[in-house]
Amino acid sequence: MLRSEINAILREAAAFIAGFGWHLPPFADWPPATLQAHADSDIVARRLGWDVTDYGTGDFARIGLALFTLRNGRLADLAAGRGMLYAEKLLISRVDQLAPMHRHALKAEDIVNRGGGRLVVELYASAPDGSIDRAAPVTVPSDGMPQTLPAGGRLALAPGQSVTLMPGVWHAFWAEQADCLIGEVSTVNDDETDNIFAEPVPRFPQIDEDAPPWRLLVSDYPAVTPA
Repeated sequence: MLRSEINAILREAAAFIAGFGWHLPPFADWPPATLQAHADSDIVARRLGWDVTDYGTGDFARIGLALFTLRNGRLADLAAGRGMLYAEKLLISRVDQLAPMHRHALKAEDIVNRGGGRLVVELYASAPDGSIDRAAPVTVPSDGMPQTLPAGGRLALAPGQSVTLMPGVWHAFWAEQADCLIGEVSTVNDDETDNIFAEPVPRFPQIDEDAPPWRLLVSDYPAVTPA
């Protein structure tokens, strides 16, 4: 992706989130130099902040996602079974913009339509070897009620509705009718190792630095080091 394209996406994302009355934490507005000055903070260590990906396709409008991680625990806490065991994100899915089919090995998550259009979630169960089971039905809780769908069934969530996805449930999603603001509440988030895609795609984009960054992405953080 071009850095200039990412900059434009982030500006649009910030305005979109604000349009729903959501207020992001102060570090959402930090320019790169300010974040660099706080390189030893939990913001960097826990990979909080902005995230944009086209999953390596070069076609963000068709396959992509913009995200903001608000809070995140540590894998060490999760392994110990105590401490900050949770994470929270905001996601923006544009109309017909696919977040491709994937599952998680560790993370359980609630996906919440916070506003906008209809959020469509396509679902599959896992086979014993972890691959997609293209025959078995899949049952997921949606706002406290179990929903059983055929393999590849699609659950449409109106604003305010949600679905709970346990580890191993394969899912892809996109917005219909209008762009969606999505909430994600989950166990500790590890985007480095806990995204297993049906097709081999990278989680983070390759960036062509055609312009200075307006805001740093979490994928930029390995280059952010304490002074």
